[in-house]
Amino acid sequence: MAKASSRPDNHTATPTDPNKPDLSWRERLSALGNLPAFFRMVWQTSPGLFIGNAAIRLVRAAMPAVMLYIGKLIIDEVIRLSGLSGAGDTTYLWELVAAEFGLAILSTALGRATSLLDGLLGDLVTNRTSVLLMEHAATLDLEQFEDATFYDKLERARRQTTGRSFLLSQVFGQVQEIISVGFLAAGLAVYNPWLLLLLFIAVTPSFIGDNYFNQKSYSLSRSWTPERRELDYLRYVGASDETAKEVKIFGLSGFLINRFRDLSWQYYTKNRALAIRRASWGTVLTALGTAGYYGAYLWIVARAVGGTISIGDLTFLAGSFRQLRSSLEGILLQFSSLTQEAMYLQDLFDFFHITPLIDSRDKALPFPNPVQQGFVFENVGFKYTNSERWALRNLSFTLEAGEKLALVGENGAGKTTLVKLLARLYDPTEGRILLDGRDLRDYDLDDLRRNVGVIFQDYVRFKMSAGINIAVGDIDERTNQPRIEESAQRSLADTVIAKLPGGYEQVLGRSFAKGVELSGGEWQKVALGRAYMREAQVLILDEPTAALDARAEYEVFQRFARLTEGKTSVIISHRFSTVRMADRILVLEGGQLLEIGSHKELLEHDGRYAELFQLQARGYQ
Repeated sequence: MAKASSRPDNHTATPTDPNKPDLSWRERLSALGNLPAFFRMVWQTSPGLFIGNAAIRLVRAAMPAVMLYIGKLIIDEVIRLSGLSGAGDTTYLWELVAAEFGLAILSTALGRATSLLDGLLGDLVTNRTSVLLMEHAATLDLEQFEDATFYDKLERARRQTTGRSFLLSQVFGQVQEIISVGFLAAGLAVYNPWLLLLLFIAVTPSFIGDNYFNQKSYSLSRSWTPERRELDYLRYVGASDETAKEVKIFGLSGFLINRFRDLSWQYYTKNRALAIRRASWGTVLTALGTAGYYGAYLWIVARAVGGTISIGDLTFLAGSFRQLRSSLEGILLQFSSLTQEAMYLQDLFDFFHITPLIDSRDKALPFPNPVQQGFVFENVGFKYTNSERWALRNLSFTLEAGEKLALVGENGAGKTTLVKLLARLYDPTEGRILLDGRDLRDYDLDDLRRNVGVIFQDYVRFKMSAGINIAVGDIDERTNQPRIEESAQRSLADTVIAKLPGGYEQVLGRSFAKGVELSGGEWQKVALGRAYMREAQVLILDEPTAALDARAEYEVFQRFARLTEGKTSVIISHRFSTVRMADRILVLEGGQLLEIGSHKELLEHDGRYAELFQLQARGYQ
């Protein structure tokens, strides 16, 4: 089966689109258009937490200006009382101190509450986006998952399901800072509006520099998506229970480590160069901003020395200017970072905008129950995305209702592709498939999938309980223990499960604590149990007994013959002792139909099937 590779073929990594121009200001600002959709998702996650967080931050936004003003009043009151030689009433002073103390405690409490709500809401958003991603992925086509470009989008989207709490608190914090700046700026404007202009000039250089380097950082991260995926893959292959045997036997450890080291070093050097430039320019630009701040500070001190403003005013203005500078720098820097995060958020929404090509049509037909005529392939051809080779071509034959059909052919002949077309995991590139005289695309997709049961050769070994591993054949019946046990008995999996310490509750695989690994043949019996769980009209088994011994194979097929009585079934197998039990055998070669007939008819025809049968028979003599 042609399959797009997600990894480079050579050993010299080249980042994707290295010459792609950086995003423009217009593109960066347009990325902020993702925020309304993001906050709709946050609101839908928990309206109560959303409103509570916003309300608390609104109160916190007024705190800096109020605290500075109370501090000014305290200093002016102390100076006034000191001029009275201790004869004045200190009640007002202690009231101010008590108010400042109370505000300090309130500010701390509100800060804790904000962190709490940020964390809770962030966790809920992370969980919800993960669920949405899995739900959307479930609607997409198998062929899309086999395309490397699509997988890059999926990987970028998957990364955005975590860490969204940071973006959430960042935007809330940005709004809070803007409101705080409004209060502080109003206080400065009362004394001298020109201080605000000087303040904006002081923070602009640092903002421009950080915005530029955030843009460079995003471009680098995005262009290296495939290489970072390969690094994750190398980490997995180099330290995994599923790969450990072959890594040791073939001595692959050095190769994998060197490959990881080379690729990670290339990414590190690119990132290091950018980090050095950012730190150097950041120092220069921040120094310019600091010079502007101290120019304003000197003006305020000079006014205080000249008696134009009080010492309390000096404290308020100096504190307000310092707080304003820090807040404005934070806002501008966060704005630059926010546009970067919003661009990363685009990766999540881009994935949600991918639509499946295979879907149910309007007014789709229910799957026929029972199937009356069967399936007809009319000049069916199929080739995979980005492949010039036809996996199947000019394929025409009939699979009659209730017939047992075996598919025979060398690896790459198109057998698995054919059954995937039958289950409508793919649609034909040319030609059509009919079911009871109607195009297969006319039927409801979910209903079709419920009525077609497939056990592939590369079945998934779920790191879950033995019972669940069988129940996935009809997951809605996962609590129906008698049915699970009956399916296990019919597939011989019951003999495997009887030996497990936890029985049907035993976790399979060694990924989790107390998990038990099975042999290939044992896993295959468990996977076969899924076919017996599914009350499907059409059953497809792809190399169902490849890992079983001869005795187990014979017993499995005796039971499978009883299971498929009155049902349409397709079996792919290289073992002719298996395929000869079929009503008819279809021989594929190079994606085209070479022969079709019963075992006896094909032997009499003395063609490719007879040749392959005799070759295999001689191997047992």
